[in-house]
Amino acid sequence: MKVSIYTDGSARGNPGPGGYGTIIHYVDPQGKLHERVFSAGYSRTTNNRMEILAAIVGLEALTRPCQVSLYSDSQYLVNTFRKGWIENWERLNWKQGTRNPVKNIDLWKRMLRAKEPHQVEFIWVKGHAGHPENERCDRLAVAAAEGDRLLEDTGYLETEAKNQ
Repeated sequence: MKVSIYTDGSARGNPGPGGYGTIIHYVDPQGKLHERVFSAGYSRTTNNRMEILAAIVGLEALTRPCQVSLYSDSQYLVNTFRKGWIENWERLNWKQGTRNPVKNIDLWKRMLRAKEPHQVEFIWVKGHAGHPENERCDRLAVAAAEGDRLLEDTGYLETEAKNQ
């Protein structure tokens, strides 16, 4: 089955309180188009973490292996997979270069688990110029920002504590 996932993480500023949103589009065996929307707010996090969370939420919601086109306006998220950064980090035991630990290790490991059963292509959605993909992503950011659920990003807080 072919599925499109549209993500946005930059709902409320950097760092938080933030937000994330995900829309999943798919066509069922009868040819009917379906849309599932997920939005939530996160406090104390960064835009990149929110974007990764949005992608994970979309992938984890899929109940069977799919061909996935994942749209994101985060070059960091897209490049991590399209340019093989994550394979290099695994080879270097989750380090950038020889010393610096990779940020967001908890989310990257969860992302690897979430995408495992699927064929995923990562598509960078550039800018905010009225393209349909951008409008979908922006709608999610607004929904997340206006949502009444505000969750604490414990992974980010743990990272912050280690850095101080």
